[in-house]
Amino acid sequence: MQWSLLRPVGLVPAALVLTTIAAGAEGGKSAGPSEFLLVAQIVLLIAVGRGLGEIMQRIGQPSVIGELLAGILLGPSLFGWIWPEAQQAIFPKTPEQKAMIDGIAQFGILLLLLLTGMETDLKLVRRIGKAAIAISIAGIVVPFVCGFALGEFLPDALLPNPQARLVASLFMGTALSISSVKIVAVVVREMNFMRRNVGQIIVATAVIDDTIGWIIIAIIFSLASHGTLDVGSVAKAMLGTLAFLVISFTIGRRLVFQLIRWANDTLVSSAPVITVILLLMSAMALITHLIGVHTVLGAFVAGILVGESPILTRQIDERLRGLISSFFMPVFFGLAGFSADLSVLRDPDLLMLTGLLVVIASVGKFGGAFLGGTLGGLNYRESLALASGMNARGSTEVIIATIGLSIGVLSQTLFTMIVTMAILTTMAMPPTLRAALAKLPINKEENERLEREEFERRGFVANLERPLLAVDESVNATFAAHIAGLIAGMRGLPITVLHIGRCGKEQEKGREEGDSHERVVRKAAETVSDHGDTGSVDVITRIGRAELGETIADEARKGFDLLVVGVDKVTATKDRFDRKVEAIAAEFEGPLAIVAARGRHLKQPMPETFNILVPVSGSGVAKRGAEVAVALAQAGSGSLRVIYVATTRDKGAQRGASRGLGQEAGILKDASDLAARYEVDITTTLRVNRAPEAAILREIDTTDVDLVVMGVDRIQADHLSFGGVADAVLRQSKASVLLVSSGEARQASAEKA
Repeated sequence: MQWSLLRPVGLVPAALVLTTIAAGAEGGKSAGPSEFLLVAQIVLLIAVGRGLGEIMQRIGQPSVIGELLAGILLGPSLFGWIWPEAQQAIFPKTPEQKAMIDGIAQFGILLLLLLTGMETDLKLVRRIGKAAIAISIAGIVVPFVCGFALGEFLPDALLPNPQARLVASLFMGTALSISSVKIVAVVVREMNFMRRNVGQIIVATAVIDDTIGWIIIAIIFSLASHGTLDVGSVAKAMLGTLAFLVISFTIGRRLVFQLIRWANDTLVSSAPVITVILLLMSAMALITHLIGVHTVLGAFVAGILVGESPILTRQIDERLRGLISSFFMPVFFGLAGFSADLSVLRDPDLLMLTGLLVVIASVGKFGGAFLGGTLGGLNYRESLALASGMNARGSTEVIIATIGLSIGVLSQTLFTMIVTMAILTTMAMPPTLRAALAKLPINKEENERLEREEFERRGFVANLERPLLAVDESVNATFAAHIAGLIAGMRGLPITVLHIGRCGKEQEKGREEGDSHERVVRKAAETVSDHGDTGSVDVITRIGRAELGETIADEARKGFDLLVVGVDKVTATKDRFDRKVEAIAAEFEGPLAIVAARGRHLKQPMPETFNILVPVSGSGVAKRGAEVAVALAQAGSGSLRVIYVATTRDKGAQRGASRGLGQEAGILKDASDLAARYEVDITTTLRVNRAPEAAILREIDTTDVDLVVMGVDRIQADHLSFGGVADAVLRQSKASVLLVSSGEARQASAEKA
């Protein structure tokens, strides 16, 4: 290990001495709760926890292990044993002072469950289907029975209330059967197995384990609250939990999405979406508390619903993850480790019992998961990898143990034993899972799927989250609405229709026309989604009530990643776009899609099929155009023709390449591979001895194409420009044109054709 890695740890004793001196001075001033001590406790937990977490990650362990060890080092297990007076000065046991840091930790539990829920991929569970459910049930039942049996044979001295042994046994069974989806997902992702078949099964099974576990914990909490097995109260809790889950995943899913969009689009204060999410989490946690189950279930379900929101998921995840990982996690897990007094394990009987707990937990979970994998149709190696992954308890186990301690189901000694088990099983999981996954071969079908998903990860269309459609009352607007609906329907994207045609006294007429475009978008989207699993597409209409530039600027700040423009007049004289198009483009910095309906699309703006021509040159923007063309061909069940043309800025690359058609053939093959991934028929044409615009226009004249899709660059100029090739095609084409631009302008000297 590098010495630089140990330097932060070497500063811990000095920090403890200084903090102890300051804490002693502060403690002499007042007998009440101290803000200074609260801050000192937080500083130590974060500094030591994050430092040890860094070391754990460097040696291939989850950072949560370092945060737990930080609490153990700062607690009675080490610091309190070596220097009890100093430990008591910094972490006094007075109820008022303890309540201050405990309040932060309890809210941290809710935030951790919110983040866990956001990482829960229900689509993955649905895709894996019955196999994952069967595997999960077997992986829960076996260790649950083992844990319940252990609870029944525990000495009375280890139970806080021997008369409530049934509740304690149920709790032990749940604690031994649940896995940490967070730890499992981290290791699987680190091994690049997240999209492998077995990796998806492992994560999906962990998700189901987690979900079932939190429901069981919620019911046990109801049992513990009544002290006895009250059938009426248990039935009430179970029915309440079932009703809560049903409402959450039906009405609640839609409501959460609408609230997130409303906050993002309406509120102008700082981070309004985060505020709404925290309020949602708190409200759902309170609801679960009122129906008699633990608040963690509400926070977990809230996280699932937020994670399923079709917009802003990446931004939300990044902002919340930073706060939770850097502040709440080290505080909560540090306090959990702090509460685990390992000095009790000096008793040989307790040490032996803890070892037995670790063995029973490991054998039960490993055996149950292996059996479930075998019954679920996995081979030996896949079942071995599954069993290795499911054995990690990690953060989930610690949260459960903390809840058990707080509601009086676990004693302090039993809590320490469970935390020890969680640490040991979690540390053992990464190396065993890595070893098991490294031996799994990949088959042809899986390899093709992985290549397609890797391409989509870097693609343009696959990463769209929220398109905006700006239209007036023209036929071209209807055609643009149809195209936007097809794109949205392919991915189930929410789309906003912004009507910018009429104003003043004619706004009501504009509202009617905006609604008609909304129906066009919805019809096109539903046509596509009926053939897939994207579900219904959310469409809303807004009417521009201010000056055009101001209207577009106001919408642009809401996080749209594609603006589709469909207005009556697209071009003007002197190689310029119409003023309205230029005003729209000037206020939107992201990618543009400018639509110009021609030919039969003027009479039939909602065609059932497209015959598409897409020029390619090997450039990034050309590939973006090809992606959109493939998506439209797939959605519209049409044909796709690809033509290779060479732009000015591609000639340098051509001169550097070998003479002949090797490079051009390679570019056309890339386009063919792209179309093949989505089962779109394609015809390729090579035009190398003709100017790009002439080649494209000739292809239009000699074939039956009715839509040209071009990926173009925005060029830095005093007006909107995509270069001479795009301008010539836009003005002279008899077929409809869709220009898909990049988000950033480049220097005009790059292309003068």
